Amino acid sequence: MPELPEVEVVRRGLDDWVVGRTVESVQVVDPRSVRRHLEGPTDFSATLRSTRITSAVRRGKFLWMILDGLETPSALVAHLGMSGQLLVEESSATDEKHLKVRLQLSPEAEKPTELRFIDQRIFGGMFLSPLVSTVDHLPGGVGSEIPVIPKAAAHIARDVLDAASTPETLYAALRKRTTQLKRAILDQQVISGVGNIYADEALWAAKLHGLRSTATIRRPDVVRLHTALVDVMGRALAAGGTSFDALYVNVNGASGYFDRSLNAYGREGKECQRCAEAELTSLIRRDPFMGRSSFSCPRCQRKPR
Repeated sequence: MPELPEVEVVRRGLDDWVVGRTVESVQVVDPRSVRRHLEGPTDFSATLRSTRITSAVRRGKFLWMILDGLETPSALVAHLGMSGQLLVEESSATDEKHLKVRLQLSPEAEKPTELRFIDQRIFGGMFLSPLVSTVDHLPGGVGSEIPVIPKAAAHIARDVLDAASTPETLYAALRKRTTQLKRAILDQQVISGVGNIYADEALWAAKLHGLRSTATIRRPDVVRLHTALVDVMGRALAAGGTSFDALYVNVNGASGYFDRSLNAYGREGKECQRCAEAELTSLIRRDPFMGRSSFSCPRCQRKPR
């Protein structure tokens, strides 16, 4: 599943290519991709038509575009799910095999005229959600200074790339849970945007084991973890995200390549690079975790007793 850096890359693409333009027409190719719009595909198309996209915003993995021109302030939420893509294309471009929704945009010099939602596995989708005030009265997410958020995303915690996120807010959130550390940072109501790949990378960088109990976590541990999360997300974002297959692309169809820089995830049986630099021998191990896998170094990420 796309994680925070992949979604932020897409958001930045929308900010460059789509924000400020008007939706001239909407074609729902597959109604399943607007199933979260409870009023149905006809209402989705009619409501969205003639609105102006004023900003592209993200919190964690949630992505939305704030719309102007509606009686009820609302946002167009784009949930990428497992395989969703948002691509900007010229109208003359051949339709993608898994094209689900097409938005015709107002013309702008040297910019393609269509925003297309493609989704092979149909876990994602698009829908309209009314905007509500944020609980803390701070901006809803990265990409907007307005203290509003789609109602559908109001339960999602802030992420580490959010200016309002600090080690102290993460520490407070972790201490409200009594669970394993990795489970906690994967909980989108504790901190959003962290998936399995970046959780393993950040835990490795912070020298913390994912089975550590949040009940025993100390502030210095959380400072290291927060710093590691910011660093890992920032480097992945600079690289364009982590792409393991052709589905994870930005609005121009370009894939990321941060997977070449991973230190823990997917490196079972390979030397821990930190231990190797210290002239110690330790191999990355893989353990089953919540139906997936966790990767860690048994030497520098000691498993709790």
